[in-house]
Amino acid sequence: MLAAVFEGIDNVALREVPVPVIGADDILLRVDAAAICGTDLKIVAGSKTRGVRVPSILGHEIAGTIVDIGAKVSDWTVGASVAVAPVIACGCCLYCRSKMGNLCANRRALGYEYDGGFAEYLRAPAAAMAAGNVFAIPNGLSPAAAALSEPLSCCVNGQENMGGIQPGETILILGAGPIGIMHLQLAKAVPETRVIVTEPAAERRQLARDNGADIAHDPKQSNLFDCVMDETAGHGVDKIILAVGLPDLAADLLRLARKNGAINLFAGFPAGSQVALDINEIHYRQIHISGASASTTAQFGRALDLIASGAIDADAIITARYPLDQFDCAFENARQARGLKTAIIP
Repeated sequence: MLAAVFEGIDNVALREVPVPVIGADDILLRVDAAAICGTDLKIVAGSKTRGVRVPSILGHEIAGTIVDIGAKVSDWTVGASVAVAPVIACGCCLYCRSKMGNLCANRRALGYEYDGGFAEYLRAPAAAMAAGNVFAIPNGLSPAAAALSEPLSCCVNGQENMGGIQPGETILILGAGPIGIMHLQLAKAVPETRVIVTEPAAERRQLARDNGADIAHDPKQSNLFDCVMDETAGHGVDKIILAVGLPDLAADLLRLARKNGAINLFAGFPAGSQVALDINEIHYRQIHISGASASTTAQFGRALDLIASGAIDADAIITARYPLDQFDCAFENARQARGLKTAIIP
């Protein structure tokens, strides 16, 4: 089969490799869609190394069709269309017992520990099958849309981890890349929410407007603090989502949140990043700060349902599609941040 194989920093090569051989508890998928994630870009650039095998097949936002099942697999059939949650939890550690499989002490992942979806076929290993990581795609939903369940589920986790978004709240999102737009759509799915998106790129500000942003702020043209205070009668916003990996922005967010407001540091940051925070702002104004790491299988299922119901417009997020044999072009498109999501359709 054809696969895009990660062979080292700045080195992904299209190769003919063997079709995976499945065991008795595995299934084999024909990959129908695999979207490119910022994590894939970081792996190739060398800024993410933990758990990454070299060589390996990247790609963890995956949808496909079952073409073979192991002898002991009884609950799936050949021909079923499925999406696969990539974080495989052990099911028995402290975090798994607390229904936080995304934080599993023994977690493994498709896309660099197990081979991923930038290939014609993918093996869903026994561990993924046992952990419930395979989901049936609802009728009528395209594979590319279903593949977005993974990044959307991470956004679901981020918003749930900051207490959720309540009707009538004002939300600030920093960044209008694919993650920022998914957060925007999730927020606007809650009745009467008002969303401010700040983004320096004109094309992406327009994408934010197209996806329901009430305010698309240009930080190069005006002060974000003034914009937020003007829009909130001087109180600050209810919730803030930092969807870009710029740690220096984190310290500024405290002034933008209202008293008892919440901040989610959603984006990943360079290793060792540190910022100085005014801890009295957190203490006296009761600011709640949270992070976000991957998602649980339950959140993956909720994300798939949101896409299938139309509450999330996947077609607005997938702005480019490439065949696998044009992977280099697809990866460069994603690396240059053109549009939003780039999907590989093998």
